[in-house]
This record gives sequence, C-alpha cells and structure tokens, in this order.
Amino acid sequence: MSTPNKYLPLIGRILIGAPFIMSGIGKLTSYTATAGYIASVGLPLAGLGVAIAVLMEAGGGTLLLLGYRTRLVAPAMALFTLATAIFFHHNFADQNQMIHFLKNIMLMGGLLNIAYFGAGPVSLDSAAGRKASAPAGQHA
Repeated sequence: MSTPNKYLPLIGRILIGAPFIMSGIGKLTSYTATAGYIASVGLPLAGLGVAIAVLMEAGGGTLLLLGYRTRLVAPAMALFTLATAIFFHHNFADQNQMIHFLKNIMLMGGLLNIAYFGAGPVSLDSAAGRKASAPAGQHA
C-alpha cells in the first residue's frame, strides 16, 4: 500500500470511532437522563443499558480508533448499532428518527467493512502482527 493510502483506514477508523467515543462520554456524564430515556422506550434495566451503551460507545470507539482487535470490536459495534436503530429510532413518521435510523445503518456498513478488511497498517493490530487485509483464506 502506498504511503498516503496507508493512512486511509486510520482516517476511516477515526471518523467512525470518535463520534462513538463522544456519544459514550455524553451518556456517562448524563447518566440519569440517559437511563430515563432508555426506560421511556420500555426497555428494562435502564442502568445496565447505560453501562452497556457507555462500554460499547466509549470503549468500543476507543478500541476502533486505536485499531485494536478490530475484527472483534467492529461487528460487535455493528450489532449494537443495529439494536439502537431498532429500539430507539423506529418511528419512521418522525423524520428526525428516520434520519437517525438511516445514519445507524450507514455506520453499520462502515463497521462491517472494518470487520472484513481489518484495521489497516497504521493500527495496534498491525503492530501486533494481526492480519490487516482480507481474512485468512480470502482475497481482497
């Protein structure tokens, strides 16, 4: 991979990971409001929901940004993103919720690409010798 191109996966991971980190920190600093919102959609154990959201968003976003274990982190984040789309953004009569739903679906596309192609050459995965291109036995 040419020198400028080797940074493209890093830029992509930053663009996807940073908003997750910001959102997770926001949920942590607004714990009560976040728990109230989770409860308002009828989900049980709102406190646990906040903890899961913070872990997935701030924790997963950080791991994604660093390029650590991306082939495990990215699909887990894609499933989490699908769940949030279904539980929180399903009211398509509300244009704002439709936009959030579609945004989550687009994020899933980026996360699944990262899951397939790996973190890229500028990552902790690459530094640890984990394959950064197509999964073993497959050709990109």
